[in-house]
Formats: sequence, structure tokens, C-alpha cells
Amino acid sequence: MQTVDDIKPCFPLFRDDDYKATLKGKKQFEEGHSADQIAETFAWTTTQEYQDLNFKREALTINPAKACQPLGSALCSLGFAKTLVYIHGSQGCIAYFRTYFNRHFKEPIAIIADSMTEDAAVFGGQKNVHEGLANATKLYGAEMIAMSTTCIAEVIGDDLNAFIGNARKEGNLDKDFPVPFAHTPSFVGSHVTGWDNMEEGILRYFTLNNMEGKVVGSNGKINFVPGFETYLGNFRIIKRYMKEMGVDYTMLSDPEEILDTPADGEFRMYAGGTTIDEVKDAPNAHTTFLIQPMQLEKTKKFVESTWNHEVPKLNIPMGVEWTDEFLQKVSEVTGKPIPASISLERGRLLDMMTDSHAWLHGKKMAIYGDPDFVMGMVKLMMEFGIEPTHIVSNNGSKKWAKAMEKLLATSPYGAGGKVYPGADLWHLRSLCFTDKPDFLIGNSYGKYIQRDTLHKGPEFEVPLIRIGFPIFDRHHLHRMTTLGYEGAMYILTTLTNTVLEKLDDQTRGMGTTDYNHDLVR
Repeated sequence: MQTVDDIKPCFPLFRDDDYKATLKGKKQFEEGHSADQIAETFAWTTTQEYQDLNFKREALTINPAKACQPLGSALCSLGFAKTLVYIHGSQGCIAYFRTYFNRHFKEPIAIIADSMTEDAAVFGGQKNVHEGLANATKLYGAEMIAMSTTCIAEVIGDDLNAFIGNARKEGNLDKDFPVPFAHTPSFVGSHVTGWDNMEEGILRYFTLNNMEGKVVGSNGKINFVPGFETYLGNFRIIKRYMKEMGVDYTMLSDPEEILDTPADGEFRMYAGGTTIDEVKDAPNAHTTFLIQPMQLEKTKKFVESTWNHEVPKLNIPMGVEWTDEFLQKVSEVTGKPIPASISLERGRLLDMMTDSHAWLHGKKMAIYGDPDFVMGMVKLMMEFGIEPTHIVSNNGSKKWAKAMEKLLATSPYGAGGKVYPGADLWHLRSLCFTDKPDFLIGNSYGKYIQRDTLHKGPEFEVPLIRIGFPIFDRHHLHRMTTLGYEGAMYILTTLTNTVLEKLDDQTRGMGTTDYNHDLVR
């Protein structure tokens, strides 16, 4: 057991005899299957026969590699200045959102709930909203509350607009206190849908009925809508590029500071973020750029129809070509030239790609994640000479799948790529056994695929390269960058060094496999 003088982490603590005895007793109590039965079943799940059955599943999802709508709405809300994130739903759901972000960003995340329980699930949650708003406005010093919903509120049809209006009438909420909202049912869509719904809800709240006097281009700015973005370096790279170009802009949801606060003795419940005044002024910009257009359909529709912005038709700015197009469009809209400093960075990326091409050329990699991220990664992989194989996005639509197939057709490296919209990680596990890629790219949950493939034998292992969300089992990757030339440099470095690490791992046998004499000159 643990002692003060010898505190052990989970490994090797759970290998102590008392823990092994506990686990053995638990297995006996549960009447677990024998080791032979487990091995036989495991072997069967690695076959083509099992894969065929696996892909016939309709009513079951196993490890979807996505989260629910209100988690996305919470991230969106965190990007606005002095905004309290308020979820109308059960306390357990909100605890899940907080821990998800805590574990990924390694930061305290302030999200409150009005703690709906059984009575609210039967009679409605209006009382919870009234009490919650009254308490929240008195306790937390926010200048705005952004409210969204969970399953329990959506199943019974709670109307946030009516509830908030009634709270004002009954004196539980000041008539001028801003409470934008979005309905974010967890049983449809995903975290990216929830982000889009909340973004549209906030923009609508402050601008829909306040368009008088707004003139497109009058403030000289451009707007950026980041979408569900968890790499803080991606906010910083856009800001750096705009500063170097001399472009004035508004980031419509900017959680960079609140998700990366310093340890200096001061607690910051609110830090940074897009201000209400900036939101109100956003219709006066030249236009609005959608950084992840596949996931921002509702926001796009509102910006085009209400603000009369001509939203540029661009892809996520990942890799060389799509970053080129993004910067060129910014230059075209604003009249600002792309400076030599950015061109120099592009040249360095090309030099890095040339340096690493020999190691990446022809490598086969599978990938999973959100639609725009996966689209950008596949584009980047083909620019690096990598062959994308299994391309999975559980929240990818048929429209996304068609766009992905069109993208694959633009490069000989994409000839073997297969697209799986709506598939989950258990589908991808089958594919990694029957059509093995060299590597797997995605979030931390792919660790189980790597371990399962390794369990079959070292020659079957598919190593995981952690790029995406969430990353729970590694630290500080959320500060990295995946957008722009700088992001491509980071990804190129990560992929190349993972390939070289795998080569080292395969050539450790002294006098047998250690023929890779790269240190001998």
C-alpha cells in the first residue's frame, strides 16, 4: 500500500501484490472469461470476417472520437470577455465538460449549471433558470452569461428564450443584462455543432436587431471565426500574421488567454476574450473569414444574410497551398501586402519539407478527428509525400466525404485513401488490423488501437501520433500550432521524428538489426 515515505504513481503501484490480488478477486467475482477464451475472441476481432460484421453495425457506436454539443458551446462561450458559461442541465454533465477541459488544457475552467434533477425533468426547468440567473449575476461578476442546454432540458422542450424573458419580468435578472443563448441537444450533432450554435446565438443576440447604421467595411477590419479550436498556438499564429501584415481584425471568440493563464499568484476567472463592443461592431468589417468552414454552417448563414458579408470560400489554412490561399485572400480584401517575413517563413517550411521528404515519402498513415482538421491534415500529408489510408470522421457529413474524395483525387498520394464518414474508432481498429497503416494520427483515444495492434505482435503495431482533441496523456501539446506555415512546421517535425523513433525502435538489436549507422561519419 501507499506510504508517506514511498509514494508511487499508478505505475508501478498497481503491480504491487495487494493490488494484483484485488484485481484477481474482482475478476473471479465477475465470473470473467478464461485467458484462452479472451485470446480466441481477440484473435477473431482482428480478422476480415469480424470487420465485415463490424461495419454492418447500425444501432451502436463504440468510441466515436467526438463529444456532445454543450461541450462545444462552452468552449465558444469561454472566448468572450468576462463571460460566465452557464449550462441549463444536470450537474453531472457540467462536471464532465469541466474535467474534459481541465485534463486537456491543464487549467481550471469555470462553467456553472442550474443542476436540474428529477423534478425539473418532469415539470420543466424554469425554476432552475430563474434561481440560477439570480445567483450567477450576484456571485461571479460577469458582464455576460452565455447559456446553452443539455439532453435533459431538450428532451422536455425547455424554451430558453421564454425562461430568460420570464426571469427578467420576475426580477431575477436585470432587464439589460446580456444573456445570449443556444439550444444544444446532446443527442444530435457533436461538439463542433454546439460551438457553431453558440457562436450564432451570441452574434444574433447583439446584432440581429441592431443593424441600423451598420456599413460593411466601415471599421476597416476583418473578422475571424475560429470554430472549435483547441490549439492555442492557432490563435497566436493568426494574430501574428495579421500584425505582420498590418491588418486590423476581430477574433469572434478568443479563449487563448483564459485557457493559458500564468501561475503568478492571481486567480483569473475571466481573462482576455472578445468584448461585447467588438461583437456589436463586427458587422462593420470588410468580411468574415471562417477558419473551419465545414463546421460553421449556421454562423455562415447568419453572417451572410444579416451582416451581408461575402464570406470567402476557403479551406482550413493548413499546409502550404491552403495557407497561401488564406493569406492571399486577406491581402486581397484588406489591400495589405504579404510581408517578406511571412514569405521567409514559407521558404523555411519548404526547405524543411525537402529535408524530411526521404523519410516521409510513401509512409501510410490513417487519421481520425473533426471534419476540418482531418481535411487539413490530409492535404498536409499529401504535400509531405505521405499516403493517407483510412480517413475517419464520426461527425463528418456526406458533404464532407465528397469534398475529401475530391481532395484525394488531386494527388497521386491520395489514390489509396478511403473515406469513412460516421465511422468510429472501433471501425478504425478493424481497418488497422486488416489493412495496416504505418502510423495513426488522432487524439489520445487512439492509444487503445495502438495497444491492441501491439498485443497481436510487434509487427502489427500501429503507433499513435497525438494530434487533435482531446490529448489527455501528454502535456502541453495544446499550446502548439497546426495552422499556417508555422503549424505545418510543427506537424512536419512531429511526423518525421516519430518515423525516426520507430526506426530506432526497430534497430536496437546489437549486432543484428543495428545497421542504421546514422551517427557514423
